[in-house]
Amino acid sequence: MVATTPPTTTAEGFAGFAARRGQLRVSLTPRCQLGCWFCHNEGEIPPRLTHADRTLRPRPRALDADDFVRTIDALTAAGLRRVFFTGGEPLLSPMARPILTALAAAPHRPYATALITNGLRLLDDLPWLAAGAVDRLKVSLHYFSDASIAAIAGGKPGDVDHIRAGIEAAVEVIGQVEINLLLQEHNEHELPQILAYAQDIGVNVQVIELVPTDHNTRVGTARVDSSRLCATLRRRASSERLVTAGTGQAKREFRLGRITVDVIDAALGRHHVGQCATCPVKPACVEGFWSLRLDSAGTLMPCLLRPDLRLDITPHLNDPTALTAAASRHIDAFAAGLL
Repeated sequence: MVATTPPTTTAEGFAGFAARRGQLRVSLTPRCQLGCWFCHNEGEIPPRLTHADRTLRPRPRALDADDFVRTIDALTAAGLRRVFFTGGEPLLSPMARPILTALAAAPHRPYATALITNGLRLLDDLPWLAAGAVDRLKVSLHYFSDASIAAIAGGKPGDVDHIRAGIEAAVEVIGQVEINLLLQEHNEHELPQILAYAQDIGVNVQVIELVPTDHNTRVGTARVDSSRLCATLRRRASSERLVTAGTGQAKREFRLGRITVDVIDAALGRHHVGQCATCPVKPACVEGFWSLRLDSAGTLMPCLLRPDLRLDITPHLNDPTALTAAASRHIDAFAAGLL
């Protein structure tokens, strides 16, 4: 069920969410070349399942490139200052280039953009990305060998050397390049190599703990908490800083020479709201309220674990004022526990 617009509640809306550094995550496509076991696919059916069973299909696409641009313009005009482009794999979407190019051309853009990619298409797409399409590039490098890609991505072929070549080329032409990795049993043995590689090329690293969802908790017990990694980093780092401000996503920030390693640590807590008080999945939640997810099916999702709380924005695509008002009311109702 997709939630309809709720009645107006206490007026915090985008102002409060943006003040806590809330982000807009824009899923351009649910498709991906890989089938990583842990993928939550921003609330859509993960590629691991659609690859295995072709009768399972993501929801139909309802937004075109212009719809995405108008929606992003409306929500950022209302105060959101961080926009992350995700998938699936966003560079598989034919809309990626027109959307990102259009946003880059906007004068006096008051928000920052980041693209999260698996890096398999990065070398091909780097020429147009380098023309200013994104402010920050985050490459998901959960592995440092082709054997680890096979273990993590369900046997799907990958080419670590090709991904690394894309990262290294991107460092030369894009202002900020980072590595993302999800900490797990399949890659813990490769962490020293990945961190050494990041230091060699001078890119920051963000280490993420698993967000358990209905899809990935059935797969196995490959989750690893960050305590051992943090103990290792603590011995090597010149400094450590706790960052707990904002919408959640609390982290430990370690300085290793010229790079930083951020470790998203679920033990540091999350920003829960009124809707969380009676939520049946809260005991397993490490998310908190930190992101609005906009998907190609035309819905906004305030919580990764609750697809029943999506807001359908398609009736408002041609009316930015109505769209912003509906989304703001939805945030308020979610924060107040009224959805």
